[in-house]
Amino acid sequence: MTTPELRQLGYFVAVAERLSFTRAAADLHIAQQSLSAQITVLERILGARLFDRDSRGTRLTEVGRLFLPEACAVLARAEEAVATVGRAARGEIGRLSVAFLSSVANYMLPPVVRAFRAQYPDVELVTADTGIAELVAGLRDGRFDAAFTRPPLVDDLVTRTLIVEPVCAVLPAGHHLAGRDEVELGELADDPWVLTPRESWPPWHAKYDRDFAIAGFTPRVVQRSATVASLLGLVAAGVGVTRLARSAKTLRDSGVIFVPLAGDRAETVVAWHPRADRPVLTHLLEVATDLAASTDLTRAG
Repeated sequence: MTTPELRQLGYFVAVAERLSFTRAAADLHIAQQSLSAQITVLERILGARLFDRDSRGTRLTEVGRLFLPEACAVLARAEEAVATVGRAARGEIGRLSVAFLSSVANYMLPPVVRAFRAQYPDVELVTADTGIAELVAGLRDGRFDAAFTRPPLVDDLVTRTLIVEPVCAVLPAGHHLAGRDEVELGELADDPWVLTPRESWPPWHAKYDRDFAIAGFTPRVVQRSATVASLLGLVAAGVGVTRLARSAKTLRDSGVIFVPLAGDRAETVVAWHPRADRPVLTHLLEVATDLAASTDLTRAG
């Protein structure tokens, strides 16, 4: 069965609302003969007469009266569909899946989510708190559209730097260097260290190895733990020292002392895969960039 075109339904509604082919043709800016021909085609498709025309004018048949609200509904739905596509193309609606590295979620997630939802309330924003390996895998396989993280140090992801902050030696209270304004990494060569597992993200540990080598020592690692919170707990317990971005202080402020390491900086970036080219993602990047330019995000959570 042939389906009527939206254009034909529009012609029918125009005539039905005016009960005049002449006025409808004028308002539609088409010839009356063409309009009549299109209505005839529509009636042939439907297998029913929609209008009665005689010397007294144009009237809807019973079938025409029943068909009018249905035709109007179809046209209205078509307009809604077009509007929805337009909003999606502008990034005003849709779904966005965003990962936050566990060590940055504490200070990044609240302001970013709050600002994005304020500007784009009709976008479904889904967040996940993850480790670095799952975060990178999720960006690569499309589970995550974007991620807020430390630089993953891989070549196949795009990153934009949002924050640059000091890296600190994290020392137990009472450590002989705790009162210093700044320390050199090499000054901690004789201390026991607590670090994350090497397998947690090899690119990071390769960088750590280079940093320690430049400082002239190999750290004596007495314990490894997967989370920043647990590393802080181990330092507070006196098990060893570690190095973390200054923002980690938001996770624990007792029993540990943060002393900046000379010349050492940590970045927080937003990362995405090059194929993730969507308007709604562009809006997230804009929101995050504007926030980073106007707010100290390490203290905004």
